[in-house]
Amino acid sequence: MLMQIKPLFSFLTELSNNNDRAWFQAHKATYNQLRAQFELDVEFWARELAQADEALAGPGARKSVFRIYRDVRFSNNKDPYKTHFSAFFTASSKDVDSPSYYVQLGPNGQTLAAAGLYQPEKAQLAAVRQEIDYNAEPLYDLLAQPGFRRFFPAMGGDKLKKAPAGYPADHPDIDLLKHKSFVVSHELPDAAALAQADLRSYVAEVFRTAVPFCNYLREALG
Repeated sequence: MLMQIKPLFSFLTELSNNNDRAWFQAHKATYNQLRAQFELDVEFWARELAQADEALAGPGARKSVFRIYRDVRFSNNKDPYKTHFSAFFTASSKDVDSPSYYVQLGPNGQTLAAAGLYQPEKAQLAAVRQEIDYNAEPLYDLLAQPGFRRFFPAMGGDKLKKAPAGYPADHPDIDLLKHKSFVVSHELPDAAALAQADLRSYVAEVFRTAVPFCNYLREALG
């Protein structure tokens, strides 16, 4: 059964307006039903990614459906529940990051599909920057492809204000080298998400489009 976006958005909007345990417990049956539908979509996306990305077809492939419960220990926002559903697909171990895929569904502009390497550790960051320094042309080529730009206008992620250590400020690829994360993200406004007749297949297409980007990063990591 396909995830029904309108009922999901309605539930999450109500949750946003009543973000407390009493309301959630009173509507737990609705949450469980929506969660079960989302998990079916996650299984679909995992199968699609296994076909599109060789790294996610191997024994190390993992998928994670995130809990709706927020960790409020170190947050000023003490709302106990998230107002979106989300899942993560990776080929990494639990201790080592690798290029991965992420999907999030929620109202008020929270719907997106993303891919790449988010906040890599120091050695990984150095490896990707080295690959860009030596071999940036393939990355420029894929970022410029019309099919890629349909979903991903530019590479995102936090950036340094100055050139990273070891690279001159006038380096021809300095804009790419300043990145601290290497991610691409396709965000869907609520109206666009609700208008999709098959959001499940749409997200799968976004993921497939991001595979060459993840492959470039994976090759950089060796």
